[in-house]
Amino acid sequence: MKINTALILCAGYGKRLNPLTLTEPKPLLKIDGITLLENCINLIQSLGIEKVIINTFYLKEKINNFIKAKRFNLDIKIVNDGQKILNTGGGILNMMNSSNESDFLTLNPDTIWNKSYVETIQGMEKFYFLNKIKNILLLVNKNLSFDKKLKGDFNLLENKIKKSFQNNLIYTGCQIINKDLFKTYLVKDFSIADIWKELISKNNLYGYESLENFYHLTDFEIYEKLLKNK
Repeated sequence: MKINTALILCAGYGKRLNPLTLTEPKPLLKIDGITLLENCINLIQSLGIEKVIINTFYLKEKINNFIKAKRFNLDIKIVNDGQKILNTGGGILNMMNSSNESDFLTLNPDTIWNKSYVETIQGMEKFYFLNKIKNILLLVNKNLSFDKKLKGDFNLLENKIKKSFQNNLIYTGCQIINKDLFKTYLVKDFSIADIWKELISKNNLYGYESLENFYHLTDFEIYEKLLKNK
């Protein structure tokens, strides 16, 4: 068993990066001369995944044009959110509906992905299929975050995700998820965190810890620091 299709979330407004994102969608911002979206696609290619679905909404023509111009050696489909932006949950379900697959890798391009993640994500994928689970999140200790303002989202106990007053692990923006979890949901504006909350309450949300340094494009201030750092 393996993941055959990756989903990339590219619909957001990226308001915390204004004024840059007034004219450029966040996934097309560059670090080290490479767009965040291209980093995502390069990682997917390194994982041996051949199908990619990207959702768009804000400044969608720019993302369409970028994909056309780059001519990536992958099967890339672009799915638009429609008349209204769908948020993370609705956006993921809308992309899933354009595929016959059941299990998907989802990536948020806000993280600066690179090939050093390959081994970790492959380990997470192996754990997912071996344990026949429906959802697993890639997490990282907040001490490894470049942006020290980021607070922890979760804790982990034997690969089960918990939430408490003191959370030490940050969600990296990478997960593997099964379409079955969306059975009671419609394609509309809802957060993927709704599904996570439901799974946590049943002690059924899984996590896998990354030991990579975590670079996340949170806001304009962090973007400027990242440019100086790289």
